[in-house]
Amino acid sequence: MKGIKLIALSAFSTAFLSFTPVNKKYIVIDAGHGGNDMGAVYQGISEKDITLHIAHEIEKINTTQDKYEVILTRGSDDDIILADRTAKINDLKPEMVISLHVNSNPKEETPDKGTEIFVQNSDSSRKLAEKISKKFNVRKIEERNLHMLRESQSPTVLVELGFVNNTEDRRYMTSEKGQQEIAKKFIEVIKEY
Repeated sequence: MKGIKLIALSAFSTAFLSFTPVNKKYIVIDAGHGGNDMGAVYQGISEKDITLHIAHEIEKINTTQDKYEVILTRGSDDDIILADRTAKINDLKPEMVISLHVNSNPKEETPDKGTEIFVQNSDSSRKLAEKISKKFNVRKIEERNLHMLRESQSPTVLVELGFVNNTEDRRYMTSEKGQQEIAKKFIEVIKEY
């Protein structure tokens, strides 16, 4: 009887482990700002809300769960300090980190529009930025000494999705259609990575 139990347990363990995703990889989406940190604000529209909505949309439409699991650094309107975000990232050791942000400038309404991408001093970060630039109207790709880029040990890019004080960018980033399209572009990048 004892031998039968061991064989049954062994068969169950083998079957269970065969369904466990052993080589699943993580993609971290960092929705910039949160809580009391509003980020850029224009006419009551805040960066922290735009980035969170788009992060949730990326998580929702990710169809690569068998290969890549999308992890958010914040799933709600929480104020999570940068050191905690990068500590979580470094514990996960993800394939890539995409930190979402929204740009602004001092002008009330600006003609400046489009995406800007900031990168680490690494080939893998630049490669990721180049892939993203093929999907968006990118104004520039530039190396920056920002906490998220400096402290993350994985390929990381910080993407300024558009200008909150540009009418066209603002309408697009806050519309359901625009947020879905932006999320789909990032999913395409993940699938091609």
